Amino acid sequence: MPFLKLIKERLMTKLGKNILFIAVLVSVAWLLKYFYSTTQIPSSLDNYAAAANIPTSTPTIPPPELTPLDFSEELLGLTRKAELHTDVPSRGREEVISYTVKAGDTLFGISEKYGIKPETILWGNQYVLGDNPHNLRPGQEINILPVDGTYHRWSEGDGLNGVATFFSVSPEDIINFPGNTLDPATIGDWSNPNIKAGTWLVIPGGKRAFVSWSAPIIPRDDPSVAVVLGAGACDSVVSGINGSGVFIWPANNHFLSGYDYVPEANHPGIDIDGEEGDPVYASDSGVIVYAGWNDWGYGNVIVVNHGNGWQTLYAHLNDYYVNCGQSVWQGNVIGTIGNTGNSTGSHLHFEMMINGERVNPHNYLQ
Repeated sequence: MPFLKLIKERLMTKLGKNILFIAVLVSVAWLLKYFYSTTQIPSSLDNYAAAANIPTSTPTIPPPELTPLDFSEELLGLTRKAELHTDVPSRGREEVISYTVKAGDTLFGISEKYGIKPETILWGNQYVLGDNPHNLRPGQEINILPVDGTYHRWSEGDGLNGVATFFSVSPEDIINFPGNTLDPATIGDWSNPNIKAGTWLVIPGGKRAFVSWSAPIIPRDDPSVAVVLGAGACDSVVSGINGSGVFIWPANNHFLSGYDYVPEANHPGIDIDGEEGDPVYASDSGVIVYAGWNDWGYGNVIVVNHGNGWQTLYAHLNDYYVNCGQSVWQGNVIGTIGNTGNSTGSHLHFEMMINGERVNPHNYLQ
């Protein structure tokens, strides 16, 4: 029967496949058994290390020679541009120039602007400023020297040795300065050189003593030594209270409005800020040895001798309330701040002196 025949054929096919699968499994099992029976597996890491190959040293091979790169302009195609401007090193100024003083100018501001010392401006303008920095006024024409030093107007009878000695330099310093245009070959005898009278010469590095317009030490037993200063000099021998040696500020303000203590620029005191009419106090107790006008630019002045080697000076006062020989106590109002004499604004010019030597008030005021 066809149906039974079909079933018989399918059973035979399925049976054949099963027999084939069993045969494959048996073969695989036999192969695994054979592999493990013939292969020896290491039992520890030491066995692996022992079985490992021993490394050999790495051979040193010299690097290959490299050809330097060529950065030449020809290779890179670079071109060099022509310089249209050449910077020439600046040379030091050799000539004296003129400067017009402006409102607000000070000796120190002008000196800083031109890179010279304040005293050089004073020494370069003796006939205008008279060695007094307070004489600077707007509109003045002043000389600005090219270097630090002094300015000398040659006079008939001057000699190079004498002029050089006076200014503490050598004759060669004067002759060799280019701005003086002196020819060493034609200068002639140094004691009577070929220099025309009236010629102005820069004395590089030169210096001289200032003319002092301040009060000298004024003793109590002879205050008349200050008569050369003006009408405020006292002419009687006085005695009185002595100071403590401790000094207070002579004004309400404790800051400056003008020049500081700069003796090398002939300013031996400090300019304390204040308005006209503000009180001025005795910095310490003492006796008045000068009270009144000063002819040398300080205006109304008071000088107190403190009897212990100390002396204080108060200048440019608007008013003064003391008389010669009067004793004053520390803190007494002795006058008012003003703008008299050579002054460009209200302030108190204050000086201190000990045993005839001027000192910086900042070091003593409390």
